[in-house]
Amino acid sequence: MWATWPEVLRNYAKHYKTGEPIPQALLDKVVAAEKFNQGFKTTEYLSATLLDQAWHQLQPNGIPRDALAFEVEALHKAGVDSPPVPLRYRSPYFSHAFAGGYSAGYYSYIWSEVLDADTVEWIKEHGGLKRENGDRFRAVLLSRGGSADALGLFKNFVGRDPYIEPLLKRRGLDRPPGADDSRVDPKSSTP
Repeated sequence: MWATWPEVLRNYAKHYKTGEPIPQALLDKVVAAEKFNQGFKTTEYLSATLLDQAWHQLQPNGIPRDALAFEVEALHKAGVDSPPVPLRYRSPYFSHAFAGGYSAGYYSYIWSEVLDADTVEWIKEHGGLKRENGDRFRAVLLSRGGSADALGLFKNFVGRDPYIEPLLKRRGLDRPPGADDSRVDPKSSTP
């Protein structure tokens, strides 16, 4: 999350022979490429989390005989039955949903991204990468690890409930396509 911050970037993003810093136009393309196809990727991921939740909300006497028909119905009910965005995992091989301790918890990946992006936003709002922010981050979050409720630790750090907007911004989903003409097309040869 810190790799493209100017104060970090200037320490490593240099030409290996000349020592010249990475050109801003190239960096802009790298940052833009991170946002490429995020609508698809996010919908694909959320469909899997919603399917996971649908399976785990069934009562024992309501388990369907046709798993694939259940998928179609569950995705339709959730409003994510989009033919251009097929399921990441089909139920017969969706091991996160039924094995390995993730039962009904596949959403945790994106939830951790929400907390991460919001934490970064808090750091930006409080002066960026400075010692006191790093010390607070270490003392209030990192050093506590699994010793307390994660949401409680997050709230202690930022002083409020989490916001989703920083994650949407990180993924480029905070505005309609084309709303910001200053974006760089990652496939273009010019910035």
